[in-house]
Amino acid sequence: MVGEVAAAPELGSFGIDLSSQNAAIRPGDDFFRFANGRWLDEFELPADRSDYGSFSVLADRSDERVRSIIEDLAAMDPAPGSIEQKISDYFQSYMDTETLNGLGISPLLPDLAAIDAISTMEELVSAFGRAQIDNTASPFAFFIGANRADPNQHQLVLTLTWLSLPDRDYYLVDTEEYLRVREEFVAHIGRMLDFADSADSAAQAEAVLALETRIAEHTWPRAQRRDRDLTFNPMSWDEFVADYPGFDWDSYFSAAGIDELDSLNVNYPSAMAPVVALVSETPIEDWKSYLRYRLIAGSASVLSEEIDQEAFHFYSTVLRGVPEQRERWERGVARVGSRNSLGEALGQIYVQRHFPESAKEQMQDLVENLRIALRQSIEQNDWMGPETKQEAYLKLEAFRPKIAYPDVWEDISAIEITQGSLFENARNIGEFRYREEIARIGRPTDREEWGMTPQTVNAYYYPSFNEIVFPAGILQPPFFDPAADPAVNYGGIGAVIGHEMGHGFDDQGSKSDWAGVQRNWWTDEDRANFEAQADVLVEQYAAFEPVPGYFVDGEFTLGENIGDVGGVSLAYRAYRMSLDGEEPPVLEGLTGDQRFFLAWAQVWQRKYREDALIQRLSSDPHSPAEFRVNGVVRNFDAWYEAFGVQPEDALHLPPEQRVTIW
Repeated sequence: MVGEVAAAPELGSFGIDLSSQNAAIRPGDDFFRFANGRWLDEFELPADRSDYGSFSVLADRSDERVRSIIEDLAAMDPAPGSIEQKISDYFQSYMDTETLNGLGISPLLPDLAAIDAISTMEELVSAFGRAQIDNTASPFAFFIGANRADPNQHQLVLTLTWLSLPDRDYYLVDTEEYLRVREEFVAHIGRMLDFADSADSAAQAEAVLALETRIAEHTWPRAQRRDRDLTFNPMSWDEFVADYPGFDWDSYFSAAGIDELDSLNVNYPSAMAPVVALVSETPIEDWKSYLRYRLIAGSASVLSEEIDQEAFHFYSTVLRGVPEQRERWERGVARVGSRNSLGEALGQIYVQRHFPESAKEQMQDLVENLRIALRQSIEQNDWMGPETKQEAYLKLEAFRPKIAYPDVWEDISAIEITQGSLFENARNIGEFRYREEIARIGRPTDREEWGMTPQTVNAYYYPSFNEIVFPAGILQPPFFDPAADPAVNYGGIGAVIGHEMGHGFDDQGSKSDWAGVQRNWWTDEDRANFEAQADVLVEQYAAFEPVPGYFVDGEFTLGENIGDVGGVSLAYRAYRMSLDGEEPPVLEGLTGDQRFFLAWAQVWQRKYREDALIQRLSSDPHSPAEFRVNGVVRNFDAWYEAFGVQPEDALHLPPEQRVTIW
């Protein structure tokens, strides 16, 4: 029942599943496989997954619970217009494959006809402006977020479009894998266009690849795209149109439903003029091919099974090596339960059924313990001067934790959902979210909003609000178990809390102050000291080669790696503080420190397909799971002592090469 806490841990006798270990491996040679090796050897990836691990187990559990909720709602015969009716009918419309297969491509025919009718540059620019409404594409995109100079106000951010392939490298680098993907991509585009009986689909497909390749040439490298200094370029509307002539911005934003825009932030300024030139240099017919493909691909999941299957074949089988789709109900749960769909409404029911309030209270205590640990770390570090430390204390005290679920739930009464039409339901939700988004322009921000649903198995830090957010979904074993040994909870969710807190002080988060304002609050000397340690971490991770020929990008993953190293450091400090000078008991032959580090390794138990791993290396700012363990522990003196790691062990780093930031 809700509110009850199990008398015994879910995993093992104290919170760790020791059966996953491979004791034949020395901890100092490969701690990830020492902790998880037997599981890695014996676990067979399901045919419908690109990877699987601890997060996946909890996500599957969450999906099963959500499915049960949806089925219960359907049996209730909910009142029209109620949250329960919307959730149930949206799911049922997704499951009605007979209707979807009968409709085929027909739901898109009006949109395809509108694309076919484009004949002038003016009409093309208007189509670009409607891209986020019509679910097509444009060389430019925008979103509304907190103004980095004044987080209490919203600001429009103009950026480049997302590419169809995972990263610019897939277009521009000629490895065997990337060449294979490009060849498959062209064939896939042609097949998608064939569903619409589009003439000369093969030639159109080549044109789409050529066009996206031109956009990729101007897309910033991934490490630059995460640099908050480079991507913060606020300007007035008059400055903007003067700096980037040659494109009818008034018509673009008017078509998007935005008639007044006083100012905006341009994410990638050096890319703007070349892409503006690309718009006029490229034949309109090529842009129309691009719009057709992106419309069909972006809508595939709400169309017939054969169209959906073709999209899956390319984006999952070709790109990530996944042989089979997940079951239809699982995909339905994902669709209905996403943040941009009806996920928060579902979460409202989820927490009533599945989240004990006592766990929220225990999490709040853990967060405060981590806050104390970070303050001690700031006080005791010798590389930060008193002026910067005072600013750091202010930021630390202003951290706001959000735990489990929102205090205020969103209103979705304006969304119309019926059981009969999946395409219309999806469009109604999309239009509601879009209107909600652009209505924010010029309005104050709402700090009660959440960026994740309660049932999500994840967490995040938002620099503009200086907040850390932990949905209910992640507050389960192996991350958090109220019945587990304290060492396990500190090594699991404690380190995750520290990780998210650490994002406020990583290479990018540290560019915002206690109020979320992006400004430099560091002295030059302290920033140089910080960056010197960060550079060492970049070099450590850049040496990791998960797939032959493909290395971890140390610059791109730096923020997350700082989060991991700092998070474990803070959690370990908080754990030792919690003992009040006493030594913890030895459990099943393991000391408290050993249990702490094993808990961290257990959290990152994960197995990948090789194609999926290659994709992650080019598109995911997190290091692969193996290095979120091995890359972290080798920087901790306490780990060396706990497991007797010696200089001859593979992971050993001399003390002077170990990174200790927090």
